[in-house]
Amino acid sequence: MTDQNTPERVEILSKEELDRTLTRLASQILENISDSNKLLLLGIPTRGIQLAEVLASELQSKTGHKIEQGTIDPTFYRDDLARVGTRMSPATEISSSLEGRQVVLVDDVIFTGRTVRAALESLQAWGRPQRVMLLVMVDRSGHRELPIQPDFCGRQVPTRRTESIELRLKEIDGEEGVFLE
Repeated sequence: MTDQNTPERVEILSKEELDRTLTRLASQILENISDSNKLLLLGIPTRGIQLAEVLASELQSKTGHKIEQGTIDPTFYRDDLARVGTRMSPATEISSSLEGRQVVLVDDVIFTGRTVRAALESLQAWGRPQRVMLLVMVDRSGHRELPIQPDFCGRQVPTRRTESIELRLKEIDGEEGVFLE
C-alpha cells in the first residue's frame, strides 16, 4: 500500500472524514426532497456507481427503507469523445420509470462539467423526472467549462489542470479516502 502522503499523492479526505462526509451528504439529500420513496440515485461511471451504492446504504439506514439506485452511462452523449476517448462503462440501468421521481445523479468528481451535461442528455431518453439534482464527492473548482454546479458537494478542492483527484473505496480499492495525485 502506498504512503498516504507521498509527494505524488496527498490525502484530501481520510476514511473517517469520508464517512462523515457521506453521512452529511445523505442528510442533505433527505432535507431537500419531499418523499424519500420517490428518490432514485443514478451513479455515473466509474466511481459514481459505487458512491451511489454507499449513499443508498447510508440513506436506507436513515429512512428505514431501500433506496432505489441505477446507472447512467453518458459516454455516447459526450461532446469531447475525441479528447477523453471511450472506455467500457456499465450500460445504463434504470429499473423503473423516471416519471415523478426525484433523481440524484452521483459522481465522484466534477471537473469541466461535460460528463454531467452528457449524463443529463442521456437521462432524457429515459423519461421526465420531477427533479434532477447533482451530488459529487469533490468539486475541482476553477475548471468548469459549462454552467453546471453540484447541489450536494463533499469537498471543494482547487486543483491544477494537470492534477487529478481519486475517490478510493474499500470494496474496490482496498482502502478508503480521497486523494490528490
